[in-house]
Amino acid sequence: MNQNPPLTFRPGIIGTLRTANRLIRSATHEGMGNPDGVPTSALAAAWENLARGGIGLIISGHAFVDAAGRASRNQTAIDRDELIPSWRIPVEAVHRAGGKVMLQLAHAGLYAAVPEPAGPSPSAPAPGKPLCREISSRQIIELIAAFARAARRAREAGFDGVQLHAAHGYLISQFLSGYYNHRTDEYGGTPENRSRLLVEILKAVRREVGSDYPVTVKINSEDFITGGMNQAECAVVCRRLQETGLDAVELSGGVQAPEACFSPVRRVPLSTPETAFYREAAAAIRKKLHIPVILVGGLSSLHLCEELLHDQCCDFIALCRPLIREPALIRRWQQGDDAPSPCIRCNACFRPILTGRGLFCPIAARNA
Repeated sequence: MNQNPPLTFRPGIIGTLRTANRLIRSATHEGMGNPDGVPTSALAAAWENLARGGIGLIISGHAFVDAAGRASRNQTAIDRDELIPSWRIPVEAVHRAGGKVMLQLAHAGLYAAVPEPAGPSPSAPAPGKPLCREISSRQIIELIAAFARAARRAREAGFDGVQLHAAHGYLISQFLSGYYNHRTDEYGGTPENRSRLLVEILKAVRREVGSDYPVTVKINSEDFITGGMNQAECAVVCRRLQETGLDAVELSGGVQAPEACFSPVRRVPLSTPETAFYREAAAAIRKKLHIPVILVGGLSSLHLCEELLHDQCCDFIALCRPLIREPALIRRWQQGDDAPSPCIRCNACFRPILTGRGLFCPIAARNA
């Protein structure tokens, strides 16, 4: 009898971090921050529940590194030292449950919910909205320092690592994308210049937290919009990040602009067969890297997770909406019930999250 466990349930390594399996809760905005950005007890309970549910690693919802980059009212913050004790509470809850957790560091850029948002170039966050301000060279220096300080706070709070949010049309993604970035200085123009901000942030984070602390990036494999970042550019950026000390890359896709072919969170008709949205991009980019590749998007069955790992498309699988529907999904799979997640990918979970009512599936609650 074959005693080897499925690839999905074998331990994984991200830098100095060892995970119990290859399954990751992809960063998911929980809407569980107080008005001042302090994480709530409900967030600690939600993370502890996920850890007990068997997930190998939790990546937090995006936490803003600067108040000017806050994306929503209920978003959590990591922009000041006095937050460190508050963050230790959910981190310790995860660790007590035997889990691991990373903090995602973010800035919303032109999509920030502030009076005068700023981005790489003047751009409107939505049709009919005023153009944002262009971030100055001096402000870029301050922004880099803000990410570095936030990473140091995460380490002091006990997080097992950090993830830089460079996907989905938020600020770093805006700099990477020719759709948003029309600068003519050293941070615009060529793909190398457009990736300069992210590379400098990674360098600054490394100086702040050291070489032994896991640092990952979530990045778009493609923006799916005219002029946006494509797969070839993504591969070049990932190589630069690898050379700069990155420990793993999570590949996603899509931006928030209405012209984009795909949004960051796709609604998928029930009749559509399950598919990994960025499978081909992950397989191609992974061949150019020696750090782990994390694949997210459209994944809800153990069968497909196994297939992707077996085919060496990626090293880790990241899930989001299926774990909102069923936080103990991974434990169920480990116990032998390998039925796919009942999540129908309808995005109904967005409404309670965005209105501060918690992280849950309204469909499941209605049928309970």
